[in-house]
Amino acid sequence: MRSIELVFDDRTDALLRADWARLEAAGLPSMAAHTSPSNSPHITLAAGADLQSGQEGPWQALPLDITFSGAIVFPAGAGRYVLARSVLLTAPLLDLHRHLHQGLAGALPLTLPEGWTPHVTISRRIPGHQLGTAMDLLDLRVEGRCTAARLWDSSTKTITLLAGAA
Repeated sequence: MRSIELVFDDRTDALLRADWARLEAAGLPSMAAHTSPSNSPHITLAAGADLQSGQEGPWQALPLDITFSGAIVFPAGAGRYVLARSVLLTAPLLDLHRHLHQGLAGALPLTLPEGWTPHVTISRRIPGHQLGTAMDLLDLRVEGRCTAARLWDSSTKTITLLAGAA
């Protein structure tokens, strides 16, 4: 699986990692448990096993201000969920996403412009009965800034910087 992701400035990264840490400190599943050097808060723009991208991208739009608004929950198996921060759809974010996909092949349908839900994952596989407790620990109305884009390749466990400084 490959993915193209937006990553955050140091301040925003620290705010999101603080969410991870609060959940972990409360004994809840959290992205903090994933200690790989490649694990950092991000917004996935495109993903797919056969994802192919040209050299050019819409990176002149960076840095990009982001506003988080509430939480979003996705199913992740029987009785388990993904808890994420919802990202407000803004014209600059939608333009960047649409431009990226114009030169892209192999993206999964859920990452295409007509199916995409931008978010930042806080917890994966959290039991349903712990969702309320987890959400109470989050400060959900925060603004941040994306300053870089990267390509993650899970088959080689490598990150390639596409733009900015991660």
